[in-house]
Order: sequence, then structure tokens, then C-alpha cells
Amino acid sequence: MNKFSINNFNIKELLRIGTGSRTEKAKKNIVVLFVIHFFNFLALMAIVPVTIKYLGENQYGVWLTLSSVFMWLGNLDFGIGNGLRNKLAESFAKEDFQSARKYLSTAYAVFAIGILSSLLIYLVIHPFINWSFILNAGNYEVKSLNNFVFIVFVLFAFQFLLRLLTSLINADQKPALNGFITLCINVLTLAVVIMLYFVSKSSLYLYGFVISLLPFIVLLIASFSLFNGRYKNIAPSIKYIDLKSSRSLVSLGMQFFIIQISALIVFATDNLIITHLYDPSQVTVYNIAHKYFFFITLVFNVFLSPFWSAFTDAFVKKDFEWITQVIKRLVQVWALLSVGTIVMILISDFVYKIWIGSEIKIPFSLSAAMGIFMIISNWNNIFAFFLNGVGKIRLQFYYSIITAVINIPLSIFLAKDFNMGITGVITATIICIGFASIWAPVQYNKIITGKARGIWNK
Repeated sequence: MNKFSINNFNIKELLRIGTGSRTEKAKKNIVVLFVIHFFNFLALMAIVPVTIKYLGENQYGVWLTLSSVFMWLGNLDFGIGNGLRNKLAESFAKEDFQSARKYLSTAYAVFAIGILSSLLIYLVIHPFINWSFILNAGNYEVKSLNNFVFIVFVLFAFQFLLRLLTSLINADQKPALNGFITLCINVLTLAVVIMLYFVSKSSLYLYGFVISLLPFIVLLIASFSLFNGRYKNIAPSIKYIDLKSSRSLVSLGMQFFIIQISALIVFATDNLIITHLYDPSQVTVYNIAHKYFFFITLVFNVFLSPFWSAFTDAFVKKDFEWITQVIKRLVQVWALLSVGTIVMILISDFVYKIWIGSEIKIPFSLSAAMGIFMIISNWNNIFAFFLNGVGKIRLQFYYSIITAVINIPLSIFLAKDFNMGITGVITATIICIGFASIWAPVQYNKIITGKARGIWNK
């Protein structure tokens, strides 16, 4: 079988990637993640029509835009999450648990300081922000909407602090556990939205408060449970905070940070662009198409999730043959899912009618573009996981800056001047990520064959 062949491929072929604890962890996680993500997908799909019925198309668009703003703001963690993940994976590979505890304690301390600083800054500028204008939500009184946003901001901020737990879990090569935590959040969200639909009048404020509170509660319970159980020996402690450790975290993390900012500009500004070029109802249309095709990414992540930190472990131990085998299998899975994505594009109109009814119209061009985006994004993620895992991100760092600069003007140009509508927004994103699908595999090949020089090896 050559590198890109998918003949006679099945799930067992992917799992046939050698032996050892690293491989066994990956196999177990893939199997468990299949089950977890199946129910995750059902919950996500069910949440959309129930929420639209409760809030209405326009209010739901306002919430999607607001939550996307906070989600991408929350990713501005100076790369500490990803830097922590790599440092912990290296420590686990060397069985250096004291260093792991120092990194973890320091990361929580630094991130807590950042969160509190952000809250103080927001408290100062809060009276001068007009969220009604930002969200294009003219039907809401400015003061009441601003106060609502402040409460949601506080809840999101503490969520982000608690989400450092997911970096630890991923470094321990247990993404299925993160999947279970996400499943708990999604199932509770679905249950609460259904309850609100039957017992409450439509209220963006009530909905936003409850939906923001649920992840905080689940993550708090998970943190308390795990740091008093499985991770008790490396639980964060004030006496283990080490500013020297913070330098190495921030040094690697700052590159991840710039990449994160750039990715957020490329991926997470779509809702803001659409709500200002058109109106919040079009954000709902755009996100319905995104959630439909997100199924492909959800399935692909079942296979991909275990391998970031596994690549770190293998690279530290110079197990390049194992890395090559895994990449080959992931490419085969990507090829099969890409065929599935094309089928999803062709039947999209039929699925939308069953899923959300015929009241909201999703352009076929948007579905086609969203499917193409998922195909390219999944391909890029194969090599991004390897490059991120081994810390060779300098080329990705420079490329991300370029895409960040061109994404917003290109989105506006294609949507408005090129008359592509909201399809133009995702088309701009496709163009921005398209070139990475060429250079990222080249960099991977250079590194794995020992031919990487200069920027290719940084």
C-alpha cells in the first residue's frame, strides 16, 4: 500500500500502528471517542432547532455572534494552553512528574493573573462599549445588553481558566476524557434549552446566562475530581509555582499565541463580518451549514485527537517509524471522510429540510463551500498536529500572520464586491488556508527524513 492508497482500508488498519503503551492509548481513545462523539453530534444537532424555536432566528444569531467573540477572546491565552500541553507531554515521556507539577502550577498562576487583569480592564472600559452596535442588535436597550454581556464575560473568563485542565488531559494522551466532559456540557445544555422552551418566555438574557454557567460548573466539578484523584500527584499548588518554568512556557507559547490570534481572525470573525454586512439572521444561516458539516470534523477528530501529544512522545524518543505509520493511516481516513463530505454536500438540501424545516433557506453554494472548507481544514490538521506536537511552528507562525492580514478584507470583497453573499466569507477562509495544505506536508516530510534546514526546522 503506498502512502495515499485507500484500497482495502478499514478501521482496523488505522489501529494497526505497532505496539506499546503509546499505541494502546491511541487505540482505546479512538474507540471510546467514536461512541462519545456520536452522542455529542446528536446533542449538538438537537440543540440547534430547539434553540431557534426558543430564541427565534434573529436572537439566536445575536447569541452566536456574542459567544463567538468570547470564544475567540478566550483563546488569547498567550499560547499557554498549547505550550503547557507540549511541556507536560515531554515531562510525561521522561517520567519527570515534579517538572510536570511545576509547569502546571505555573500555568494556572500565570493564566489566573491574566484572567483577573482582563476582568479589571473590561470593568474599566465596560461603560464605554456599545454592544448593541457591535452585535447589530438594535432591538436591545444598550445598558441592559451591556450588563448582560458583562455577566457572560465573567462566566466565560472563569471557564477559560478551568479549561487548562484539558491541556493536561491531552498531554496525558486521554482525549476521550475531554470528549466525555464536552458531552456532559452538551447534554446538560440540550436539557436546559428544552426546559426553557417549555417553562419560559423567549429571553436572550436568561438563555445566555444559563448556557454560560453550565460549562463552568462541569469544568469545576471535573477539576476537583481529577486533581483529587488521577492527577493528585501533580495537582497545582502555590509552592510549586516557578517563574523560571513560566519563561519556557511563554517562550514556546508566544509563537502559539500569534498563531492563535491569526487563526481567530481567519476562523472566528465570520459571524461579526456577516452580522454587519447583512443581519444576525444570516449568522444563523451560516452556522447551520457549519454545524452540519462539522460532523465530518467531529469524526476526523476521533482519529486525530490522540496524536498531538503522542507525536511529542514519539519525537522525544526518536520513534520516527511510528510517526510515519500514523500519518499514513490518518491520510487514508481523511480520504474516506472527504468522499463522505462530497455526499453530504449533494444531499444537504434534503437533510436541512428534515433537520430544521423549510423556514430557513441554506444556499447550496454555502453548503458546497463549507464542505470544501472542512476537507482542506482536516488535511491541514493532520500535519498541524505533528508540527505543533514537535514544536516546529516557525513557518506556521509567519504564514498565520499573512492570512490574518488578508482574511477580513478578502471576506468583505468576495461577499459584497464579488456578490457572493455569505458564501464569500467562507470562500475567503478557504483561500487563506489553501496554501498551508501544500507547505505543511512538505515541512513534515523534511523533518521526518532529517532534511529540514533553516526555517523548515524551527
